[in-house]
Amino acid sequence: MKNILVPVGASANAISHLQYAIDFAKAFGAKVYVVQVYNVYTKAGTMLQVDRILERESLAFLQQHVDQVNKKGVEVVVKTFKGKLTETISTICKTFSIDLILIEPRTTSIKEEVYLGKTSGKIIKKTNIPALIVPEGYVFKPIIYILMALKSAHIKQADALQPLKAIQNQFKAILKLLLVKTPYYKEGDFDLNTDLAQMVTKVTKSENATTFQGVLEHHKENDPDLLCVVRRRRGFFTKLWEKNIILKKDFNSPNFPVLVLSGLK
Repeated sequence: MKNILVPVGASANAISHLQYAIDFAKAFGAKVYVVQVYNVYTKAGTMLQVDRILERESLAFLQQHVDQVNKKGVEVVVKTFKGKLTETISTICKTFSIDLILIEPRTTSIKEEVYLGKTSGKIIKKTNIPALIVPEGYVFKPIIYILMALKSAHIKQADALQPLKAIQNQFKAILKLLLVKTPYYKEGDFDLNTDLAQMVTKVTKSENATTFQGVLEHHKENDPDLLCVVRRRRGFFTKLWEKNIILKKDFNSPNFPVLVLSGLK
């Protein structure tokens, strides 16, 4: 894991989140790209001036945040970009060979009932880049226990597990696998390929309506430092595919980050 992206919003948690990102990157010897994406809607003739003002203010905003954290020798690159959020984030990731995005649950929302806000939700929903959702105020610590939840263990993409492998190898973490039999179960869904089987220490099988409900039933007994799920159209974040905001009453993980892998297929 060499390049980590940190989109920064206007939340009160932004500095704490950035410090976590730097501490996390330090463990891997990775570079951190701190970015802000802005858009402009103005009348013709005023665009250039507004662009320059917004770019200058955005850079100053980011630099102010970076100046308040302990960089611990980690290389931090500060950049701003104009454009639509998800399209621009995807372009940034391709340009800088980003391995992982670190996301705040709420970049701007101040509503306490919100777990995953509109901006963060869009990044999870509309991009296919591995992402780590870090709870607000969460302080970095080594990841010892990982719980991975799947409804199908079929893996076709060669590099789909790479972020999980990198984290497991770096921290010598124990990976427990929760296989959830849903109404969409097909014969062979629980067959592990050699790659995944070699990573897993323990396998638990559960029968629930969704992967999400399986995690709610089993995560406390596993007490993970990290939950790993897969980005699928009808997967763990089913509610998120219907809207960009997810509420704490639907899912709340104040005790551990959530790693969202790109699709396995």
